[in-house]
Amino acid sequence: MRVDAHQHFWDPARAHYPWMTDDLRRRYGPEDLEPLLREHGVAGTIVVQARHSLDETRELLATAAATQFVLGVVGWLDLTGDVDRQLAELDGALLGVRHQVHDEPDPVWLLRADVQRGLRAVGEAGLVYDLLVRPRELPAAIETVRRNPGTKFVLDHAGKRPPDDGAWAEGVAALAELPNVACKLSGLATEFDPQGTVQLALGWFGAERCMFGSDWPVWPDYGGALALVPDDDEVLAGTAVRTYGLEVT
Repeated sequence: MRVDAHQHFWDPARAHYPWMTDDLRRRYGPEDLEPLLREHGVAGTIVVQARHSLDETRELLATAAATQFVLGVVGWLDLTGDVDRQLAELDGALLGVRHQVHDEPDPVWLLRADVQRGLRAVGEAGLVYDLLVRPRELPAAIETVRRNPGTKFVLDHAGKRPPDDGAWAEGVAALAELPNVACKLSGLATEFDPQGTVQLALGWFGAERCMFGSDWPVWPDYGGALALVPDDDEVLAGTAVRTYGLEVT
């Protein structure tokens, strides 16, 4: 069995994605992804937010409800606001929460008191928090995970390894020492030395805490994304199923 723990849908004609490059500026929906999943034997996916918008989270939840292969959503919530109230307004298979922390000017944004309150509420709701960080935010991410031992965290894109990777290696290895963190082997084809990153992540986390994510359509070569990860039941499905509490039929 294969599960894709990280893919996106969007329609830039309906909403603004400030990070988006021209080559990605078109609609991508379930009908575009489904043939690729069939071709590569992927049973289901987790769709992940791509902008700071509660409306997008609602739209992704509605898409998940209408799309058999979408197992759930990692959406966005305003962590500085009333997380419980926001959750009460959402219906559907919300599995986790993510914020583009690497776009915040403050490298210790995660450690703000209001953000920490929001993260505690996410954990108390039984949701996973996806860490989208680069090396400069890794120290704050490590401290955040330490402060929230009862919350499950997932490091997206293996922490976005840069060519000058000393701080990245030190930070990701330190995160891997904390038992409530898993690592997504996702988005690697657009980062430095993807095959080397996979081997390092597997060495630090073990296969039982690593999971495959295509990052489609940011990386459109679905087969190429799969080829970067080992043919291992844990990486291809088991870790994602356990971490996000997936029900795969």
